[in-house]
Amino acid sequence: MAEWQTLSDRINSVAPSATLAVDSKAKAMKAAGIDVIGFGAGEPNFPTPDYIVDAAASACHDPKNHHYTPTPGLPPLRKAIAEKTLRDSGYEVSPDQVVVTNGGKQAVYEALQILINPGDEVIIPAPYWTTYPEAVKLAGGKPVTVFSGAENGFAPTVESLEAARTPRTKAIFVNTPSNPTGAVWSEETVRAVGEWAVERHVWVLSDEIYEHLTYDGEKTAYIGAVVPEIRDQLIVLNGVAKTYAMTGWRVGWLIGSLPVAKAAAKLQGHMTSNVADVSQQAALTAVSGSLDAVAMMRKAFDKRRKAIVAGLNAVDGVTCRMPKGAFYAFADVKALLNRPLGKNGNVAKNSSELAELLLEEAHVAAVPGEGFGASGFLRFSYALEDDALAEGMRRFKEWVG
Repeated sequence: MAEWQTLSDRINSVAPSATLAVDSKAKAMKAAGIDVIGFGAGEPNFPTPDYIVDAAASACHDPKNHHYTPTPGLPPLRKAIAEKTLRDSGYEVSPDQVVVTNGGKQAVYEALQILINPGDEVIIPAPYWTTYPEAVKLAGGKPVTVFSGAENGFAPTVESLEAARTPRTKAIFVNTPSNPTGAVWSEETVRAVGEWAVERHVWVLSDEIYEHLTYDGEKTAYIGAVVPEIRDQLIVLNGVAKTYAMTGWRVGWLIGSLPVAKAAAKLQGHMTSNVADVSQQAALTAVSGSLDAVAMMRKAFDKRRKAIVAGLNAVDGVTCRMPKGAFYAFADVKALLNRPLGKNGNVAKNSSELAELLLEEAHVAAVPGEGFGASGFLRFSYALEDDALAEGMRRFKEWVG
């Protein structure tokens, strides 16, 4: 590009998605004929259930589904999402409070765009999903991270949040079950955070995309149910991607007060307009139906969860806490840094360099902790076949030596 062909400071301030970068490189290596075991992608490896696919196929053949829908979504889908919220979260919302978005990421983006003014601060408990701070920056805000380690179950304390709060604090992210750690915040923690937010007049952005993927008797604590008085300052972010193995269908939603929903719909009207009609029809079938499909996936994930944690803890220098939710293992690899690794004896100074060496030399793809605000960790998705998981752990252990 010529010197005058500059791009905006806004886009130049944003980092690429760490998870997508790893996944893209792994796929490029596979396309080149290299046998890569990929632990990077954050999506179920199961197909979308047949009954959902069948509903979409039928919708394709009906000309009424070949046109625009209302920007905030099909009325039957918004009604079904409201009913699903009552069923799963335990409190009532109206369909008018629901805005259907092009995946969960658009819901995150829109929520921040309608809330944040330049200079506003958003508290982000770390480790965090890689998109949160970048979406805050795109809204002109300042991400303020609050780190909580494995010794605290990767869950923040109110004391740590209060220490990070300033007069510019506008919002806080809540993500339980968590990406990348798999942590499930206790009801006591959720209640404490919610009551703090109410008292301090802080908006809450509650990402509940992994709500149904919990293990060992753990249950998702919904902040809107645990702290009812927070609902006027709560925006729920969710979608069908993880629960129904529908990542590629691109259907998410946000739920907020009526002014919030109207503002999000206004913004979306100038961005993408509606989500594809056929995808909405598929989502309608999903959220209106049973949770049998996720029960099947959860059983498989549970088996893989135990296998990958055992495999990671068998690697010299790696420690991994047992996750209670989602489908990620977040491994502490600090003891692998600054020591010779692999047959070439290469040394990694940080987890980004470690992930690169692991991919290049052992052909195992994991996401470095830097992308989640947690240097010294690697995130492994266990949403892959059992045999591939076992082979990946074998390669990792052999490579470390």
